Amino acid sequence: MEIPFLQVLLGEFDLIPLVAGAATGEEVAEVLERLWGGPETLIVISSDLSHYLRYEAAQRMDRETADRILALEGPLESHQACGAVPINGLLEAARRRDLIPELLDLRNSADTAGDPSRVVGYGAFAFYDRD
Repeated sequence: MEIPFLQVLLGEFDLIPLVAGAATGEEVAEVLERLWGGPETLIVISSDLSHYLRYEAAQRMDRETADRILALEGPLESHQACGAVPINGLLEAARRRDLIPELLDLRNSADTAGDPSRVVGYGAFAFYDRD
């Protein structure tokens, strides 16, 4: 889903797709560490947040999940984010690297045109070096 946006933003680039599958967050963190280059390296983790809750319940759950991500606190569970494993790996790598997380946006499907009785949550975060 993010590839067309990256192509517009970055132009030509090399891509290494990874699927976490049955890996642990720790295993994902190890792979991320091996791939982590310098400032030319961009790591993108994609996951929805909550699924099929009512609008207000999803807002609460997604805010709690966002707060945990911002505090670099894991592990997340699959009901908080369907991609909890890769997010947990990123959180572990971010702790090791002393990265600073930033919330870019937090919304759900009813914020655009979806049914407020069954929404899917979305969050966008960036992680930065301290220097």
